[in-house]
Amino acid sequence: MAHLSANEERKPSSFDHHHPPDSALIDDCVHCGFCLPACPTYVLWGEEMDSPRGRIYMMKKAAAGEAPLDRGFQQHMDNCLGCMACMTACPSGVQYDKLIEDTRAQVERNIPRTTSDSLFRRILFATFPYANRLRLLALPLLIYQRFGLQKLVRATGLLRLIPKQVSSMEALLPQVPATLFRRLPIHIEPKATPRLRVGMLAGCVQQVFFQHVNEATVRVLAAEGCEIFIPPSQQCCGALMVHSGLDDQAADFARRIIAVFESANVDVIAINAAGCGSTMKEYGHLLRDDPAWAIRAATFSAKCKDISEILCDLPQQSPRHALPMRIAYHDACHLRHAQGIFEQPRSLLASIPGLEVVDVEEMNLCCGSAGVYNLLHPDAANELGDRKVTNLLATKSEAVISANPGCLIQLMNGLRRRNLDAMPTFHMVELLDASIRNVSPSSLLRKKPIGIPYKS
Repeated sequence: MAHLSANEERKPSSFDHHHPPDSALIDDCVHCGFCLPACPTYVLWGEEMDSPRGRIYMMKKAAAGEAPLDRGFQQHMDNCLGCMACMTACPSGVQYDKLIEDTRAQVERNIPRTTSDSLFRRILFATFPYANRLRLLALPLLIYQRFGLQKLVRATGLLRLIPKQVSSMEALLPQVPATLFRRLPIHIEPKATPRLRVGMLAGCVQQVFFQHVNEATVRVLAAEGCEIFIPPSQQCCGALMVHSGLDDQAADFARRIIAVFESANVDVIAINAAGCGSTMKEYGHLLRDDPAWAIRAATFSAKCKDISEILCDLPQQSPRHALPMRIAYHDACHLRHAQGIFEQPRSLLASIPGLEVVDVEEMNLCCGSAGVYNLLHPDAANELGDRKVTNLLATKSEAVISANPGCLIQLMNGLRRRNLDAMPTFHMVELLDASIRNVSPSSLLRKKPIGIPYKS
């Protein structure tokens, strides 16, 4: 029997033993190249190693022990937005989401970061997943906006004197609502024939800066016969950690969310943030090695649905009033690509009389938000954002619609760079809510309904 020589012996994998990227999933990639024009970073730079195909090749070499986990490897994995557009484009069904998430966890464990990068990431992940901390941080920002300090700082160019990542955070700051500490009721009765018990995810950034979207979601669900439960003890779903390779922290958040909603005994979990939804639907995979939680996680994930899925599954009960407007619809990547939800939002918007919905050129290309990507990689994110805004403006629409808070913030920032910050941006459910409540287009477009308290 022939034996491998010393030079031919199989080298140990560069990955550690905890959830390395699955070699079988790596081998699913046939390197056909269909992913290349779908990948934002490849579109920007034309660099093979900044394409899904190239990153999978790097994973394969590392798994075979033929490439080290070094700063170059880290950079190419960091450059990925995790938009999953490659999965929509791939004819071979490569599960790139699982590959990049497991690889990023390897990167975080095995490749040291610079002191500044590590510190900035620690600040992000110590703040964004915690709604109460965000509220406290938002208080001085509210003063900063309301008393004209933001306009002064931006006009004088002071932001050029501070670190770029910090100035990028300032640029992305949405309008801070004056009702930061207002909460939705824990339990809302249906306003029509009862049909469904719904648990609602409040979110982190969503409930602080976009509580008006949560309020619109509650009104629409109640109008369609849903009894709604919003557990006050719910915390972050762990999406930001999953997308950034912090799988242990993500698993801890997942367990807490599962336990909270199990006690609510609901039929479905309604999610109105695409990034959260894509993560919660994959809790079964995240907790696959935990014997106490694996089955519970898979059962929970089966109940998780985007708000558009829930509403499309329910025959319409509430009448829709006309909204004669022309709007551009932007597909959130984690809705379109990670969850495969494309038709449902369009079907719901089509139910509104008089509403003209226009698709955007390069609809499958990410806007550059991608969780905290626009904070960690502001130059690439801004380039993608500007490209998306150019395509949005070409539709000559009156407003921009999406289904994810991160996308809305990114689009607002891109519009502001064009001095078009007055152009309204809405979550899809806000238009449904306006149609059900018979809000006039002029009222909707004149002043975005930030801070409207929940009313039945």
